[in-house]
Parts: sequence; structure tokens; C-alpha cells
Amino acid sequence: MKFTDLGLSAGILRAIAAQGYDTPTPIQQQAIPVVLTGRDLMACAQTGTGKTAGFTLPILQLLQGKRARPKQPRALVLTPTRELAMQVEESVRTYGAHLPLTSLCVFGGVGINPQVQGLARGVDILVATPGRLLDHMQQKTVDLSQVEILVLDEADRMLDMGFIRDIRKILAVMPKQKQSLLFSATFSDDIRELAQTFLNDPASVEVARRNTAAESVAQRVIHVDREQKSALLIHLFQTHAWHQVLVFTRTKHGADALVRKLEKAGIRSAALHGNKSQNARVRALNEFKDGKLVALVATDIAARGIDIDALPHVINFELPNISEDYVHRIGRTGRAGMEGEALSLVCADERAYLRDIEKLIKRDLEKLTLPGFEPSAVPSVSVPAPRGGGQRQKLSQPKPQGGQPAGNGQKPAGGQPGQNAGRRRRGGGGKPQGAAAPGGAPAHRSGQRHH
Repeated sequence: MKFTDLGLSAGILRAIAAQGYDTPTPIQQQAIPVVLTGRDLMACAQTGTGKTAGFTLPILQLLQGKRARPKQPRALVLTPTRELAMQVEESVRTYGAHLPLTSLCVFGGVGINPQVQGLARGVDILVATPGRLLDHMQQKTVDLSQVEILVLDEADRMLDMGFIRDIRKILAVMPKQKQSLLFSATFSDDIRELAQTFLNDPASVEVARRNTAAESVAQRVIHVDREQKSALLIHLFQTHAWHQVLVFTRTKHGADALVRKLEKAGIRSAALHGNKSQNARVRALNEFKDGKLVALVATDIAARGIDIDALPHVINFELPNISEDYVHRIGRTGRAGMEGEALSLVCADERAYLRDIEKLIKRDLEKLTLPGFEPSAVPSVSVPAPRGGGQRQKLSQPKPQGGQPAGNGQKPAGGQPGQNAGRRRRGGGGKPQGAAAPGGAPAHRSGQRHH
């Protein structure tokens, strides 16, 4: 199946082609025809499956045919985080580049007045986080009475973050007659209960089983004492040609502390968490995508919505205490048909978390120790024998870079992704992954996007 088979207009197909894509992902193949019929949809799809384009493309198709364009939003997309909101609206602008539709992204942490001005000028597609949208509702600067299509994106994360009351308040002021779409990485009982409150006889689509770890991701564990984790991580950076690594910690404080240690070792790093200003978060993410940062150290909630093609490495500096979050974390590598590596540094008091994760994903992870970093309570594992034939560098085969840390500004040879990692690639079937970088003139009005 090609995008040309889905009944999309010439303008949308032109925008898709400009990004170098021709084949829809499984979620797009299933979701787009359903949305185009006007039916409600409940879709289970992990991050990185192309789900964002799965709803932005048909929404653009449905709205472009309307003659009268009111100033009030006709489509509303709710997302749990600022970063995801920006990426969704970027996708709207990218694929709507040749359509007479306007979009606006509103979220907290920045001034509200430019958003008020944008809403006053009129907008077709509004992308918002729940808290800031409620602020606009209370100030009567937004009118949701004309919304024809509602999308709840990453509904599971919104429930985890405590947005359920905000969502119910927003639903209460919206028209009863509308098309509603719910996207979630899991179909938990709470999600199904929420769906029953506002979805009407929805079609159900599931393209990735709950808690399925990507087969293209090599997953390994290094046992190490907690106090040795930072030194081990720095050692790995200095002995491998790592150039773009997403590192997860459990806490904001832990992320900041780790960044200070990495920077001291000459490894260019930044932290991404909720205590950072919006400008700092956007700057860190952009520098990471552009290859200016070697490591981005993030908490689970802040990392939600990070969408980077060809991200080669994810490091769990600390295991999550919620097993499902492990699956979300490692799903940020090994996308679009490319290989990825997920490495977890596990100390003694995290072994229960590790057992829960292995039970969840129904597999035993490869475990090893490294010379010089053996834990005091040594598990019965050791460094595996070197393997041949693979292109990816193995931890048992560190490759020193002339004594220089990998974070010293050097790029590994061989054209590995780094400086272009944030750009969309043609490969893996040509799949739009959520929010593509805009390739043409933006469809939104000048000054309507305020980050």
C-alpha cells in the first residue's frame, strides 16, 4: 500500500512526497481510512510507529474541504507534554504546507499573551497541553464550541501525569456531536474507562502489543555498584565512538548531577526535565538532534515526545520502578528499520526492578560485568567473548579514540548518524514518524507559533 492509495488530496500527497515518504506505517494504514470515514477511533500504538501522521493526515484531509472557516478551532489535539505538543503541531504544518489551514500550539511555561493573540486571529487546528488550555478556557480566550474532531494523544501518559480531571473539564465544554480519537501506548483498564466516557462505538486498532520491546534493539545489562555508575558511564563514552546517547535517570536531581559529572569529563551534555525552562528544554533537544550534544540526560516524563530518527543508543543509568517505562525508554532507538542499542546499568538494589522488566517483556536480558567495575556482590556473569561480523561496537570490544573522550567534539568516521539525526530519512519503508521537520512553507500564519 502507498499513500496514494489512501484517498488523500494532491496537496497532502505533495507534502508527504517532499519529505521523502511513499509507504505508510501499519498504524497509518489502519487508522487513516477509519478517521476519513468520520468514525471514532481507539488506537494502541507505541511512540515511533508514525502514529502522529496517522491522525494529522486524515484531519487535514477532512478539514480542507470545508468552505466556511470559523475563527474557533475545528480540531483539538491534547498532548501530555510541551515537547509532544510542538512536534504534533510541526507535523500539522509540515503535511498541511499546501493547504489553507492554520494551526497553533499552546502550552504552559511561556507567556500567554502571544497565544491569546493567535487564538483571536482564528485557528483551524489547535494543539494544546491540558493545563494551559484550561487557563485559556478560564480567561475565555478560547471557544471550543466548534470543535469537530478531538484527539487525545498518549492518553496513558496523560493519566499517569494526573490530567484526568483537566481532561474531563475540557470534554464538558465541547460539542457532544464530534469525532473523537484516542491514541495510547497501552489499553489499561483506566484507559478503557476513559474511552467509554467520550468515544461513540469506536473502531479499535492495535499495531504493537502492549509492552512489546522492539526486536531491532539489542538489550544488555551491566551489573555495577551504584557509586561506580558515573565512572562506568564516563568510561563507556571514552572507549566507544558514541555520538548521540539518550540517558535516563529516575529523578530531576539525578539528571542534573549526572550532567555535571559528564561535562567535567569533557562529554557535552544537557539535562531535560520539568524544572528546566521551556527555552532551555527546546534548546537542549535541538542541540541534541543537531549533534552538538553527545548526551541528553532525561527523566521519563520529560523525554516523552522525543522523536529522533536513527537514535543509536539509549542508556538506563537507573532502571525505572515502573516496568512499562522501560519499554517506552528503549523504544526510542531501533526505529525505522535501523538497529539500536539499549544498555542498563544495574546495581544490587535494582535487581528486583530488572526481574520485573524481564517478566514483563518475557525474555532474559544479556548480563555482563566490565573489568575494573565489578560489583561488590558479583552476580554470576562476566564479559562475553568478543563477537565478530557485527558492525555495532560491542562493549567487550571497546575502541579507544586516541585517548580522547567521545564527547570532545570528534565525530566517528564512517558517516554514522549524528549531525543529521534530527532530519527525516528515507529508509525503513519511508515512514513518517510523528512530526517531520518542515520541508516547505509553513501552513500556519506568521507569528502564530510561540515557543
